[in-house]
Amino acid sequence: MAKVTKKAAPKTKKAAAKTLKTAKTVKTVKVVKATNLPVPGNIPAAKGRISKAVRRAETAHLKPLELPQDGDAAVLDRLWDTIEARRLSGDVTVSHSARLIARGTPKVAQKLGEEAVELVIEAVARNREATIAESADVLYHLMVLLADAGIRPAEVWGELRRREGISGIVEKASRPRPKALLAIAQTSKLP
Repeated sequence: MAKVTKKAAPKTKKAAAKTLKTAKTVKTVKVVKATNLPVPGNIPAAKGRISKAVRRAETAHLKPLELPQDGDAAVLDRLWDTIEARRLSGDVTVSHSARLIARGTPKVAQKLGEEAVELVIEAVARNREATIAESADVLYHLMVLLADAGIRPAEVWGELRRREGISGIVEKASRPRPKALLAIAQTSKLP
C-alpha cells in the first residue's frame, strides 16, 4: 500500500497565495513540440541553435518602437544597395532578402501582398506606430520585388517624375489597359 504524505499548510496568507499561484502555474504550462517548417529544396535548412548574436539582434528589433524625428528618403537608396548586395551574394543562410528572392517571384510578390494587407489593417485601425512600421515593411518588400524583377528604383522615381503635375484622373485614363489582367479577369469592366 502506498504511503500518502500530507504537506503542512502555509503559515501566512502570502505563503498560501504563493503556493496557490505556483499550483496554478504548474497546471497551465503547455508543452510545445518543436516542429520543422518546410523549406524549399534550394535553401539549406538551418542547423543547430540560433546564435547568441542573432538572438541579441532580434531582441533589439523587438523593443518598443522609438521613431527618430529626422527620417529622410536617402534611406531608400541605402536599403536598395543592401538588398542588391544580398541578392548578388545569394547567401540564404544569413540574408532574409537573399532567402526570399531564392524562393522565387511568386513568394516575393506574396510577401509584398501580405505586408500591404497588414498596412491597410493598421491604417484603418488608426494605429499610428503600427502603420509606420508596416509602411516600412511594405517599402522593404517592394524593394525586394524590384530587385527580383531587375528594376532599379531610379526607374520608378523617373515614372513618378513623369506623372508629377498631371491629374491622377487624367493620368489613369491615359494608361493602356493591361491585356493580361483583362484576360485573367475575363472582363473589360476594370477601371
